[in-house]
Amino acid sequence: MDRLANEAWEAMLTAHARLMRGFEAEDVWGDLGMRGYDVLYTLSKRPGPVRMGELGGSVLLSQPGLSRLVDRLVQRGLVRRSTDQTDGRLVLVCLTEAGAARQKAIGRQHARSVTHAMAGLDADELRQLRSIATKLTSSRDPGASPG
Repeated sequence: MDRLANEAWEAMLTAHARLMRGFEAEDVWGDLGMRGYDVLYTLSKRPGPVRMGELGGSVLLSQPGLSRLVDRLVQRGLVRRSTDQTDGRLVLVCLTEAGAARQKAIGRQHARSVTHAMAGLDADELRQLRSIATKLTSSRDPGASPG
């Protein structure tokens, strides 16, 4: 079972790396870049302001890298930063109207790219992939030690 689990993990990482390289090379991100879009997309899926720490758990950036990126998005008017009213130590971020519009415009193009990249899978395989990925992300903390 250990070998199979590690082979499955390696196959998943290889597929992810190849797909991400292909997506990153596409001319859909403009001056925002794929990481900037990732932040806008993540915020677009939330009903309201998000704590920076929570946002950091959803994107693949270090905390300092995320803070710098959010600063640039704020300067460009795509994201708004505020202080949590219940705990003044916490920073909240949310999309502005311009940020939401930019996310949607890029998102439509990126969705077509994703559909094209997944064209080798039939509907049953896509449902199975979705189910497996959902199960993996909703299970215990992946960084926790076994036992």
